[in-house]
Amino acid sequence: MDDTSAANREPISLDEALASFDALWSPRIVTNVNDYDVRVAKVRGEHLWHAHDDTDEFFLVLDGELFISLREPDGERTVHLPRGAVFTVPRGTEHKPHAPTGAAILMLEPSGTPTVGDRHDPVPAHVDATTGHPLTP
Repeated sequence: MDDTSAANREPISLDEALASFDALWSPRIVTNVNDYDVRVAKVRGEHLWHAHDDTDEFFLVLDGELFISLREPDGERTVHLPRGAVFTVPRGTEHKPHAPTGAAILMLEPSGTPTVGDRHDPVPAHVDATTGHPLTP
């Protein structure tokens, strides 16, 4: 049994998970649901324009506020997600999350999905473009 499966057998405090790291835009995998990762991340400033061609992307704001700019067929718009709000970016939609004052977020994505999607702007050095890091105690 791998560490992630063992973690699924005990409750996980999201506050403790978020307190265990400081890196921005660098999600931690807190558990799995079927073939999906449940990831938490601390974010501040801007991410980058990107799209996930084959999957939707679910966001839940745990603390702070998140804005997600979207490039849709009718043009660009930005959604505002205050604490406690959820939003799903439809697959194939170019989007750019940003949090001017910072936020803590939870994301639900298929395991192995890169944080910068399948198509993206150049990745700046401060962005950790991984598929999520295991949560370490």
